[in-house]
Amino acid sequence: MAEPEPTQLLVQATLSGSMKVEGRDGDHLGTVHALMVHKGSGRTTHAVLSLGGFLGMGTDHYPLPWSMLKYDEGLGGYLVNITREQLEGAPRYRDDESWDWAPNSRGQVDDYYRPAAMI
Repeated sequence: MAEPEPTQLLVQATLSGSMKVEGRDGDHLGTVHALMVHKGSGRTTHAVLSLGGFLGMGTDHYPLPWSMLKYDEGLGGYLVNITREQLEGAPRYRDDESWDWAPNSRGQVDDYYRPAAMI
């Protein structure tokens, strides 16, 4: 049996929730929780969006391709071309879970958002 390919990503930074994210309809979708950086190139590949929860419990984390986030100076945060309904159907993990950043899992995230990224 072949060894699984090790992930080429590492968590660059876990953020304190100061970077808000809004959807294309102006709905507040959450905050950027962490950034994922490719070990070899040093480029940010994904953001992890946090949504929901109360007092740090029950929060869902949604990996998003970094290319989907567009910084809006007037907003003081990021805009994404998706709705809350699209986000809630996306791959995610809970606070008490971890995400497998192997290529297969990243591919599922990228494939899910591919249509939204093209709009």
